[in-house]
Amino acid sequence: MSRILSALLLLSSLLWSGSACAAQAEGLSRVGYSIQVGAFSEVKNAERLTTTLQAKGVEAFYFKKENGVYAVRFGDFPHKDAARKAAEKLSGEKVITGYYIAPPLCAPPLPGIIEKPAVKPEKKPKKGEECVIPKGDREMGVIAARTAERFVGIPYRWGGSTVVDGMDCSGFVRAVYNLCGVNIPRSSGEQFHTGQAIDRAALRDGDLLFFGDSAAKINHVGIYAGDGRFVHAPRRGDDIKISRVDESYFEKRFIGARRYF
Repeated sequence: MSRILSALLLLSSLLWSGSACAAQAEGLSRVGYSIQVGAFSEVKNAERLTTTLQAKGVEAFYFKKENGVYAVRFGDFPHKDAARKAAEKLSGEKVITGYYIAPPLCAPPLPGIIEKPAVKPEKKPKKGEECVIPKGDREMGVIAARTAERFVGIPYRWGGSTVVDGMDCSGFVRAVYNLCGVNIPRSSGEQFHTGQAIDRAALRDGDLLFFGDSAAKINHVGIYAGDGRFVHAPRRGDDIKISRVDESYFEKRFIGARRYF
């Protein structure tokens, strides 16, 4: 009898673990091919194009490149030809001019990430076009943190003048993760309920930190950048900045952390 009970408990544990993993994976997927536009020296120009694209229903975001110029990126296409057709359509409408098709990252398998089914391309991609190997440190969390730091000082407004209050912070971290090849949910509340829960003492670069009144009332999120610091979009119209988790305001409102890589 005791053996049967133990077996049932083990089975129950395995089933619960499986459902938990499924819940963590829900809403997570790899980013496919995307379209990148512009090399703007002024962030306002990148923001203006982003707002124009979003008014047309395109989920676009702008970011600062390593060379200091700003670009706009959008799309999640299964193959290069699909991205090209979308870009040519927008070009024909004179919404964009020149563009670059960014291939997905050649990242190793990520725990909890849903792999999209393979789609046969209309044309066989040339050698080296299938995906891009991330430069520098291969640890994706580190890449996410360093990418987030490039946003510091940018007056980030997710969705331009149409954004609702509280969406800038989650839109910012979603943009950073998009650049790192992973789609995460849009709102901070959804982001909190996805991914692997991480104890504060075990934080690593790239983890997301969540703040609010409770787990049911998450209203702010940022990206951990090491040494007790995190990068975030504080409020609508404010610049992206670095703060410390142990600052009194954030210390009192810290709810938890999640890892997606």
